[in-house]
Amino acid sequence: MEFQLFIVGDEILEGRRQDKHFAAMLARLADRGHRLSAAHYLPDDRDVLTEAFQRTLADEAHVISCGGIGATPDDHTRQALASAASVALELNDEAAGLIVARHGEAAHPHRIRMAEFPLGAHLIPNPVNQVAGCSFRHHHLLPGFPEMAWPMLEWVLDTHYQPGQREVHRSILVPDAREGDLIDEMERLVMRFPEVRFSCLPSFGNERHPGPHLEFTLSGSQPDADAACDYLCRALLGRDYRPQL
Repeated sequence: MEFQLFIVGDEILEGRRQDKHFAAMLARLADRGHRLSAAHYLPDDRDVLTEAFQRTLADEAHVISCGGIGATPDDHTRQALASAASVALELNDEAAGLIVARHGEAAHPHRIRMAEFPLGAHLIPNPVNQVAGCSFRHHHLLPGFPEMAWPMLEWVLDTHYQPGQREVHRSILVPDAREGDLIDEMERLVMRFPEVRFSCLPSFGNERHPGPHLEFTLSGSQPDADAACDYLCRALLGRDYRPQL
């Protein structure tokens, strides 16, 4: 399954906080055989969020969204998703009950707003403070707090999605190689192995690998990635390069 990741918050875009979600979400998806197809950093702007959700809803995309589901005036994610889907934002009784059970009378008038979800949404349990997130048409709204969002995502993936086939990544480093000299070999590779994702990263040298080099990465199922790796290594050897795995 392919997912898009929305990371919401002006504090990220302005550098007041560093994003921790990308790497954590990527790892949890990969552990279950899923893939991240895109990541978007979005502001606390209801119109921008609504437009983003309109696109992903129209594409029937699977989206993980982190942030903006609180009760303060800068939280717009729940409202934006409802607006994008042209459905009402309504109080979810189960989510409201959890908030009241935890906070009692202090749940009103503000905390209870965090139980307002797009009509038809389902709860995502929050093991930290029981303030739920929600799922709506394969869009999963999680808090911005990593300690809450990450176990909530794990619950979503383990509850609603079958594990996929885990990808492997094969890297080939080619010293003293230039992109322009190997484009024919690259083109033949991608035509022969269309199911394998391919990337080529040139470098003038770094601490790990001094001197100019290319680094090829092949991603896919293990048999496909291994076959593509073997094919490319043989092609490189035929051009008198010395590929390093």
